[in-house]
Amino acid sequence: MFSAAHGTKMNDLPKLIAIVGPTSSGKSALAVKLARCFDGEVISADSRQIYKGLDIGTGKITESEMHGIPHYLLSFVSLPRQYSVALYKKAADGAIRKILDKNKLPILVGGTGLYIDAVTRGIYFPDVPPDSKLRKKLEKRNAKMLLAILEKLDSARASKIDPQNRRRIIRAIEIAKVLPRTPKKSVQPNYDTLFLGIRRSPVELRKRIKNSVHDRIQRGLIQETKKLLKSGLSKKRLAEIGLDYRFAIEALGGRLSRQELIEKLETASRQYAKRQHTWFKRYKDIHWFKNEKEAKQLVLQFL
Repeated sequence: MFSAAHGTKMNDLPKLIAIVGPTSSGKSALAVKLARCFDGEVISADSRQIYKGLDIGTGKITESEMHGIPHYLLSFVSLPRQYSVALYKKAADGAIRKILDKNKLPILVGGTGLYIDAVTRGIYFPDVPPDSKLRKKLEKRNAKMLLAILEKLDSARASKIDPQNRRRIIRAIEIAKVLPRTPKKSVQPNYDTLFLGIRRSPVELRKRIKNSVHDRIQRGLIQETKKLLKSGLSKKRLAEIGLDYRFAIEALGGRLSRQELIEKLETASRQYAKRQHTWFKRYKDIHWFKNEKEAKQLVLQFL
């Protein structure tokens, strides 16, 4: 039913479901429900959940929450290795082929817009090699200064990037210096994709983010951060990977109380959700739905 086709028309392409939306909106849980309902398997599209050992701080789905549904591209990259969008696309295409070969429905789920776009929209990301001289120069600047540089080079990319993630800002500057703007050349997509976007009211999303932050702290965010640092991972690299770890490091150093940690995480998560919304709202083909029943109906019509 879902095996790959060789035609060029969209209807001839293998079908793929892509679930998008802001952090804490319930994407992973919905992906599992749809997989159980439509005989599917799940591919993660999260730039932090690819790493081994980053479980609590990235909100990675647990084995019990998977309910026996196979998940791909979780915990398959060792730290402190850097991982590119091009490498992710290759891995995701491989996972989708495996799922299609089993005549099952591939379901791509995550909040990393670059990953989703690379797989579903055929967006080409040229391989811009690292510029060690430029990086050495930029390393001396703080995040605010780096963001100002990026805004002059590529304001669109600057508006969507984490303003505190110096590593990603530096990489964006590196690309923008070589290219006139962030590459957006599209080629023929490999899949006929149904884009599903979870719509939550601001009040509901705020509540879900609050609950998610409290859950991660209760599950042992501080302990996980301590363990990662003890394993030899530098504070700088860990802070770059995710905002949870960035603030957990401050808490470990006594610079934040537990309550301050909670407040910082909630604020940063809401800001991240806004950036994700900005990324996805430009696409008119995303079907924004309010409940599970509506999502299932959209999938039924699509299949």
